Amino acid sequence: MEELLVNIAKGLVEDPSGVSVTVEEGENNSVIYHLHVSEDDMGRVIGKQGRIAKAIRTVMRAAATRNNTRAVVEID
Repeated sequence: MEELLVNIAKGLVEDPSGVSVTVEEGENNSVIYHLHVSEDDMGRVIGKQGRIAKAIRTVMRAAATRNNTRAVVEID
């Protein structure tokens, strides 16, 4: 799951070396993924009115249901 998020983010940004993900266990069988990108690429990952961020969260949520978990993506 973490690799999926990294690959999606690296495809969107200009500086792929600035992409990192930290994982945190949440409540009720959930996993929180903190996506870190460089300051210049923040707009590319969020998109206009948050459309790209919403799409990333949807893909991660769909992938997590295959593992019977719940995924939450926070963009930092």
